[in-house]
Parts: sequence; structure tokens; C-alpha cells
Amino acid sequence: MLTDSRRELNEAAAGFTDAEAAATPQAGGWSALECVEHVTFVEERFLSRIAAAAPSDTPGPNRTAELVARLTNREARAEAPEVAQPKGRFTTMADALAAFNEVRVRTLDLAKQRADELSKLCLDHPRFGKMDGVGMVVVIAGHCRRHAEQIRTIRK
Repeated sequence: MLTDSRRELNEAAAGFTDAEAAATPQAGGWSALECVEHVTFVEERFLSRIAAAAPSDTPGPNRTAELVARLTNREARAEAPEVAQPKGRFTTMADALAAFNEVRVRTLDLAKQRADELSKLCLDHPRFGKMDGVGMVVVIAGHCRRHAEQIRTIRK
């Protein structure tokens, strides 16, 4: 899921000029550049939560199927909290994608290193509640996919 969603975001964001990437859609919402900034910020944040979590005798629930279903439904709109709103961190799509790909490499590395214990973690997601580490990885991948779809919509 992490590898596929990385590919999807990179493909969706490819080919924008910097002006096109920064342009706010006529229908409102974030620009393609802002979407990549948001995905990068959120992934950095969730990655740090996984990295800091210790295996627990009472791990979070396995909610993988539920999370996949909820994250793929783009009709269920969600407002990002203020801290996760784009702040203009990147001025070019190349810089934004470089930062995204760097954090995704770290996410993939951590997921491989901690594969045996992800299901033993107890993490709290601000929107979805308690889950295990597998669920948090699913959220990271699904969140990325949601915004790749948003970028594809902007391109149309």
C-alpha cells in the first residue's frame, strides 16, 4: 500500500508547471502543491507517532478493513485541522515531491524494521481513534491516495 500510494501521488503530481501546481482550483480547495505539502506534513507527523510507540500488552484494535473503506470514500469530506493546513512550505512541485518521497522512504524503512510489532502498538489517530500500527500505516497510505485523487481532479 505504501509503495502503490507513493507511485499514485507522484504520477498525479507529475507534469504540472510550478504555476499550475500553485494555482487554486476554480471550484475552491487546495492547489496540487498544497495537497502534496499537506500529505508530507501528515506523514511526517504519523511516522513520528509510530516511531515513538512501544509494543503494548493491550494493542490498539485492528481496524484495517474499516480504515480502507473509510479512506477510499472521497464523498466523506474532512476538514484538516489548522496544524495540518498548508502553510506555503514549498514553492515548487519538485521540492514538494522530493520532501514527500524522502519521508515515504523513512516510512517504508520503519514499516519494514517494525513489521513484526506493528500489530502490537497502540496509537491514537485524531479522527479515527485508537488503532494498531498496521492501521496507522493504512491511514498513511490511504490519506496519500485520497490526495492523489484530489490532484487528479484538479488536473481535469
